[in-house]
Amino acid sequence: MRASRRSISGLTPAAAAALSAAVLTLSACGDGDTGTTTEDGKLRVTTSFYPMQFLAEEIGGRHAEVDTLTKPGTEPHDLELSPRQTGDLADAGLIVYLKDMQPAVDEAIEQSGAEHVVEASEFTTLEKHGTEEDGHDHGHEGDEHAEDEHADEHADEHAEDEHAEEEADGGHEGHDHGGEDGADPHIWLDPVRYAEVAEGVGKAMAKADPDHAAAYKKNAAELADRLHKLDAAFAAGLENRRTDTFITTHAAFGYIADRYGLVQESIKGISPESEPSAARMQQLQDIAEDDGVTTVFFETLVSDKTARTLAGDLGLETDVLDPIEGVTDKSKGDDYFEIMDANLAALQKALGAQ
Repeated sequence: MRASRRSISGLTPAAAAALSAAVLTLSACGDGDTGTTTEDGKLRVTTSFYPMQFLAEEIGGRHAEVDTLTKPGTEPHDLELSPRQTGDLADAGLIVYLKDMQPAVDEAIEQSGAEHVVEASEFTTLEKHGTEEDGHDHGHEGDEHAEDEHADEHADEHAEDEHAEEEADGGHEGHDHGGEDGADPHIWLDPVRYAEVAEGVGKAMAKADPDHAAAYKKNAAELADRLHKLDAAFAAGLENRRTDTFITTHAAFGYIADRYGLVQESIKGISPESEPSAARMQQLQDIAEDDGVTTVFFETLVSDKTARTLAGDLGLETDVLDPIEGVTDKSKGDDYFEIMDANLAALQKALGAQ
């Protein structure tokens, strides 16, 4: 019997085929060790939800492949991850997330043992909004735009109702979605803070992928510049307004209120799942009448039932103020900047600034 034909390496055809398959599998992982790059050399970036995804895509450009754990139409606070998704985190070239926004993501990242992780809030500062100690927001204490006199007026006028509200709903159980100290995670709604995060993420991407560091630095700087221009547009567009007060479904817009001297009054707390008490609803009716509020804002990813009920009881209009936690076909724009432009227009109309 003739001996089996062997390849030039001395392997049988079957063994050679198996070896080739193994090599192709390793090549698909990029560096062959962690899978941190794609087959064509792009940095694999996994993000927690849309605001982090947008940053990574804008900064990464053609050098990064960006995925997100929160698919369009999913309310980010409610996200649950499968064991497989948790395991896949270890293979990311970089993970970009915002702590205390999505408890499931925080837990998954810790369990994954992933080495290349960047947490967005480390690049800026956090504030407390919509806490049980301050059931409604009157601007950031110390901010040059804060309406301190207005805040004191409402604090005295509604203190008794606020105390009743806390007893009725336990201080908004949904505040678990804030930081450990009650900090508000919605930093991307402040263009200035978001710009700080963009620059930090750019540095993190440059460290994870040094070969394209210059491109990441350039893209991050350009994005930060666009965000500062957006800040200027908000500041100019909200001047000469008739009222400072706006009512929203949940307390996602405290940073906008801080930045531009507005007063956020929320039906719910930081969490969209929390439920308002009867005392809070009565309080909002008083505030709407006293401050000349014309509009109750609701969101695209959260039920609008409570907002429409309040607006109907008061004879007020309703409109969308989008916290941009995700982008869907119902969003008033295709990306962060388009939706923020729509938010500015909605605030101008509601506050009488145009």
